[in-house]
Amino acid sequence: MRARILVVDDDKAMCELINEDLQQRGFEVRWHSSAEDALTTLKMEPFDVVLTDLKMPGTDGLSLCDRVRANWPDIPVIIMTAFGSLETAIAAIRTGAYDFVTKPVRMDMLSIALERAANYHSLHNTVKTLHETVQTYRRYGELIGSSDQMHALYDRMRKVAASDSSVLIVGESGTGKELVARTLHAESHRAEGPFVAVNCASLPPALLESELFGHAKGAFTDAKEKRKGLFQQANGGTLLLDEIAEFPLPLQPKILRALEERKVRPVGGDREIPFDARVIAITNRDLASAVRQGDFREDLYYRINVIEIPVPPLRTRRTDILLLARHFTGHFRLTSGRQVMGISQAAAEKLLYYDWPGNVRQLRNVLENAVSLTSHEDISLEDLPESIRADKPAPIVLETNEPDEILPMDEVERRYILHVLKAVGGNQSQAARLLGFNRRTLHRKLLEYGVAGREDE
Repeated sequence: MRARILVVDDDKAMCELINEDLQQRGFEVRWHSSAEDALTTLKMEPFDVVLTDLKMPGTDGLSLCDRVRANWPDIPVIIMTAFGSLETAIAAIRTGAYDFVTKPVRMDMLSIALERAANYHSLHNTVKTLHETVQTYRRYGELIGSSDQMHALYDRMRKVAASDSSVLIVGESGTGKELVARTLHAESHRAEGPFVAVNCASLPPALLESELFGHAKGAFTDAKEKRKGLFQQANGGTLLLDEIAEFPLPLQPKILRALEERKVRPVGGDREIPFDARVIAITNRDLASAVRQGDFREDLYYRINVIEIPVPPLRTRRTDILLLARHFTGHFRLTSGRQVMGISQAAAEKLLYYDWPGNVRQLRNVLENAVSLTSHEDISLEDLPESIRADKPAPIVLETNEPDEILPMDEVERRYILHVLKAVGGNQSQAARLLGFNRRTLHRKLLEYGVAGREDE
């Protein structure tokens, strides 16, 4: 990406010399021989760095620096000064200048200073944008995210929370399905009642039946006392059936009857007992396919799937990745006592590009590990697992008939924009022309992707 430099010097020959050299080094340069003209241009065009001479008639470099800092505080100012004015230059830095270079100017040293300042400006903008987004992101209960997918999820949950209908929450492993269920309970009129959860895959059929429906005294060898099942224990609240796809086929008729009649018969019991609990089921499998294959009863499927809530995978809502990463970093900073303040630019870019097959759970584990092991104030690239550091962006997949491979439109756009930007060597102006965007639109999109300051992508 070509950094845009605004050069200000009353010596026009010096401006032309700097302009020619910096253009050859890959910078985009505008120059003016007066501070007032430079300020007018700043009001109209974006720049990454202002390079100004110290001694100029009228508004000098110090005054220009003050006005830039007052009106565009995120743009770094580098001051050029003769060797005898070093004390003045140092004083300027103390009052807000980013750096200074001495005259006669060594162009190789100036180029390094400008690159450093441009990188600072890019990182500052990225952090500022992220901070503003974090301040305004929406959350629902403990769910975090500001993407369109999460907004749609929140809206659906608000509508469903007031209902007593059975809910089926579907989504990949690690997307936060149980958190959705707990939030539905907390936002419902049953919030004061119990939230009872059982993992249908973790218990053998006989024990699962006893857990759900309870048992009478003497129903089996160890049944020394009668026991209420989870349906009864959840009275007035919510019963969560996790991994419902693994529910044993022989028990499915019994749970179907319980859901239809709102009554349960304890194991070894001789009468049915009514219960009043909302039932929420969770699965990461395709239940419709399980029905077709005979692994799940069709009538039970329709009974638990009165309302379906799909939870989006993390790779389809990349704008939420840094929000979640910052949230987890802050959480683990508090719980671990480590003084980790943030995430470096390089690490943030890797987090954004990674596809997260383990979804939010995997991201949470990565940040917990990074906070625990890092020796830096910010989580660095070396603090991330090798699998993430070595990962490359996935190719754009358009011609496919596989539903699991079809990308959301915003993800297709993101990948294509980054592909075009890489193809033109990071030149935003050229990329914008090819994409049919104006440069500001492209810059805004890159900020959303968290890669506004990249030179290699």
